[in-house]
Amino acid sequence: MDQLRKNHVPSFFIRKLVTQVFSFINISLFNSLLLRRECCTFSNGEYVKSGLAELEKWIVNAGDEFAGTSWHELNYIRQAVGFLVIHQKRKKSLDEIRQDLCPKLTVRQIYRISTMYWDDKYGTQSVSNEVVAEMREILNKDNQNLTSNSFLLDDDLSIPFSTEDIDMAIPVIDPSDIQLPNFLSEYPVAPQN
Repeated sequence: MDQLRKNHVPSFFIRKLVTQVFSFINISLFNSLLLRRECCTFSNGEYVKSGLAELEKWIVNAGDEFAGTSWHELNYIRQAVGFLVIHQKRKKSLDEIRQDLCPKLTVRQIYRISTMYWDDKYGTQSVSNEVVAEMREILNKDNQNLTSNSFLLDDDLSIPFSTEDIDMAIPVIDPSDIQLPNFLSEYPVAPQN
């Protein structure tokens, strides 16, 4: 961030770059959590939560001008980690999980986390068998409707801005308003034919 600012990179570009980096972090961490059981633990949830708190501090210090909405780019991993570290999962209904804890996550993603979760610290259990059965029923219906079977997030490799955005970010400069450095004024101007 300091290097970009020292080199007078417009805040628009910095904001887009930071947002893209945080989107990548979100996708990488979230997909790792869903693919590897050792990541679906209470301890790992606490570890990632502390790292997210550090990122939040960094975003606050960077300010909206440079960080923009990058905190929102971490919604999936934040909600998944919130689920990992919440106590008394067994007392939560599927509606509570979907609406309060993990509104961004699909049932397929919640099911995956719930069934892979294990508490390596306190020995608490995941969601109740009734909630697991309810999720299975929803997933079976989804499978019949040919809804996507994937629980992973897709990586969006597109450039997060357009040429119109660039035009708006870079001010129009009139060359006649620019004063030449003194050393350039020493050289004669060649006549144009």
